[in-house]
Amino acid sequence: MRPRRARLAGVLAVLLGTLVLACGGPAAPPAPATGPPVEVVRIASYDFRENQILAEVYAEAARRAGLPVEVDHGIGTREVVAPALQQGVVSAVIDYLGTALAFARPQSTPGGRSPGELHAALRLTLGPHGVAVLRAAPAEDQNGFAVAASFAERHGVRRLSDLVPLAPELRFGGPPECPERPFCLQGLREVYGLEFGEVAAMPSRAATVEALVSGQIDVGLLETTDARLAVAPVVLLADDRALQPSENVVPLVRTDVLERWDGLRTAFDALSARLTTDDLVQLNRAVELDGLTPAEAAARWWDGG
Repeated sequence: MRPRRARLAGVLAVLLGTLVLACGGPAAPPAPATGPPVEVVRIASYDFRENQILAEVYAEAARRAGLPVEVDHGIGTREVVAPALQQGVVSAVIDYLGTALAFARPQSTPGGRSPGELHAALRLTLGPHGVAVLRAAPAEDQNGFAVAASFAERHGVRRLSDLVPLAPELRFGGPPECPERPFCLQGLREVYGLEFGEVAAMPSRAATVEALVSGQIDVGLLETTDARLAVAPVVLLADDRALQPSENVVPLVRTDVLERWDGLRTAFDALSARLTTDDLVQLNRAVELDGLTPAEAAARWWDGG
């Protein structure tokens, strides 16, 4: 492990330990951390592929603006990345509006609110922690729940609510954190009344598709921008009770980083203004189907490929 990554891992371990110790009860929001001198824009990604791609796309925007930037991939889930951002361990995270607000303010109800309303609420929530919410992109990626095409045909399933009478006999597959997420199993229970007979932790979205096709699971969590939906024999079920909120891509950046690097906000805002949902699908396709790395896919996108 390189020295910088070793230091990063050590700081993240301390942050995670702090979270564990703090689980005994709520605490007042900490004052914004100033962190060490900002010598580089450090973008962190969550531990799933699309977010790693987005981190590289936004990193390239910073590079093209002449700014020094590094990307730390797959640091972990929100429970690790969010405090790392607030404490200045990383400079920026590329997030999704509804989920970011639900995590930052668990008592909030993002469903049914416009992207503008979500953006305003997220600014009010993260501002006291020294984190700025930049321009949101038209690009959007929501949680999607899929079944094999043969399953949908056999059971006449087209909507999530169609699963209600079948769920006790079905096996659900999703990421390990899914049972605790408001827009995953928790939301499926509360909004749809879905109680699956079994739940399996899936290591990746690719593994989820394979498990759906092979029949190892009956229902699986994917994303609405997953490029495999166009080629694999699986179908997304309609979210007919509007569980999922607006999930426009949005950069979250520390305010001290924006103050240090004048051109960063302009670079990120300009990118967000042009990034579309179709761009996300094509970027995902480049990695998941064409075999490019996230950095290679980002470079090809920027070069118009």
